[in-house]
Amino acid sequence: MLFPIKTSLVSKSGQLSWRLKNNAADLFVTRTAGMLAPATFRLPPARSVQPFAVAPWAGEKIDAGLPPLLHALRGDFFCAPFGGNGTPWRGEKHPPHGESANADWTCVESTRDEDATSLHLQLKTTVRAGMIDKRITLRTGQSAIYCEHTLSGFSGPLALGTHPCLHVPGPEDSARVSAGGWDHGQVLPVPFEDPAGGGYSSLKPSARFENLNAVPLAHGGTADLTRYPARAGFDDLVMLLGKPGRTLGWSAVTFPKDGWVFLQLKNPEVLRHTILWHSNGGRHYAPWSSRHRNVLGLEETTSYFHFGQAESAKPNPLSAAGYPTTVTLSPKKPLRVPHIFAVAAIPRGFDIVADVQAQADGGGILITAANGKAAKLALDTAFLTTAD
Repeated sequence: MLFPIKTSLVSKSGQLSWRLKNNAADLFVTRTAGMLAPATFRLPPARSVQPFAVAPWAGEKIDAGLPPLLHALRGDFFCAPFGGNGTPWRGEKHPPHGESANADWTCVESTRDEDATSLHLQLKTTVRAGMIDKRITLRTGQSAIYCEHTLSGFSGPLALGTHPCLHVPGPEDSARVSAGGWDHGQVLPVPFEDPAGGGYSSLKPSARFENLNAVPLAHGGTADLTRYPARAGFDDLVMLLGKPGRTLGWSAVTFPKDGWVFLQLKNPEVLRHTILWHSNGGRHYAPWSSRHRNVLGLEETTSYFHFGQAESAKPNPLSAAGYPTTVTLSPKKPLRVPHIFAVAAIPRGFDIVADVQAQADGGGILITAANGKAAKLALDTAFLTTAD
């Protein structure tokens, strides 16, 4: 039987937040920007992991003129439109990553039954009129967060994306990074950071690559982006262009020595591409001040890199090559954007995720390593299906 539960705001890491909790996960969702974090997952036999990053200035007083996004920065947040949005588009001037990543959300209800605990939030947008419904669900016995955003009343092209920020502790190269179903990758076409403004990046702008373990550096040589943390003192961004025709999209960060893996699963017909943001102390200007380190953005998008709505909606090199950089919205048909965050225990010797497959008859997923080791996880991948 489904019944409502009392939902009140609590202060967590400097932000008023709602809390969801069950026997496998415990997370906070901020009122401002609707950000997920901190989040604690419980894995057998008796351990907990916290994959999401919280900005080191959480709770500090920073420049009031900075967007709410930066005041709250943590975990995952929904971006509509995705990107910096520095250039207006047809009279629309969106904040960085959209109102969805800056405005205050309203709680519609929180419910619980024996199978799930859910939080339903809502945001009425003004820059482009519409409604976004955010539903976050924990399912009993599953170390996962089910996320969905439904966009209603909108029209026209829109860049979309998720924006999970992971904290990757430990020494250099302690985690392994991978993603499935991409055609080729490209470094951001322009320098990601400008030394004149106190920012530093290391990868070669516009460089195309076929493998994450050999991405050209700006001053010669290559970097292995399957390993992180890496390149201390630099912030970089690359995009992995999604192949068409996939039924399940995934990206992963494996912690071999610690024995667990973080997964993000998506519908690849809605969120086409994957952006990797390596934030490892490359920004010396406030509030970053070179202290945002060992953070990996694992962002699933339909966008033109991180530039924003105008650059994604106008003709650009990716859309000209056949890679969609926006979704098309209609007020007659709401768009549901589902994705799942999950963690799973992995066997000793499991190196890096090479494949993720949904099992028949609701049997969860099979996670296979490059060296053949495997792990299973109970998940409902049918959640990712978006009806026509």
